[in-house]
Amino acid sequence: MHEKEALRAQLDAAMQAAPLDLAGLPAAADWPALRFRSVVATGEYVTRGQILIDNKVVAGRAGFHVVTPLALADGRHVLVNRGWIAQGASRSILPDVPPPAGPVSVRGRIAIPTAGYLELAPEATTGAVWQNLDPARYGVATGLAVLPAIVEATSAPAPDDALVRDWPAPDFGIATHRIYMVQWYAFALLAFALWLWFNRPRSVGRARG
Repeated sequence: MHEKEALRAQLDAAMQAAPLDLAGLPAAADWPALRFRSVVATGEYVTRGQILIDNKVVAGRAGFHVVTPLALADGRHVLVNRGWIAQGASRSILPDVPPPAGPVSVRGRIAIPTAGYLELAPEATTGAVWQNLDPARYGVATGLAVLPAIVEATSAPAPDDALVRDWPAPDFGIATHRIYMVQWYAFALLAFALWLWFNRPRSVGRARG
């Protein structure tokens, strides 16, 4: 519970901090410590590297997260999750959402991809649709080295691409831990009360006349 409270405090502090310039962060930065921090990334999108992350649901509708690499001015690349788009009538027809052309400044927040994702089978990384977002695997598959963190875009480009950029705060489950704590203390108190009851002094009975 305390670990999750620390994560919640990290989120609250990150949301109140001023945006960072991604260009000023070294590749070897402590990215997990920068999780949730607001950033500004300036560069140009690499359209040929765009992928779609499958099985993303918004308001009960299935769709994709649109992820495009952004070439920074210093030669590095970072994957930008530009937002969500609904799946079409057929999965054989993928949505067409090209990124803005030319130099752009992307405002977003730093996200750390899940390392222990579940795979029912080894994922093929040759197509445009991926099941999981893994920067290391992306680099191997595309030959484009990217930073180990993701930028989740929080503002729309001009013109607006109509993608949904709604990144809810994660549920750390702190309340669940508190409920468990109260339950175990209640069980301990009940066990102690039962022990006292069954071990109470018993009267010998009426004195014989």
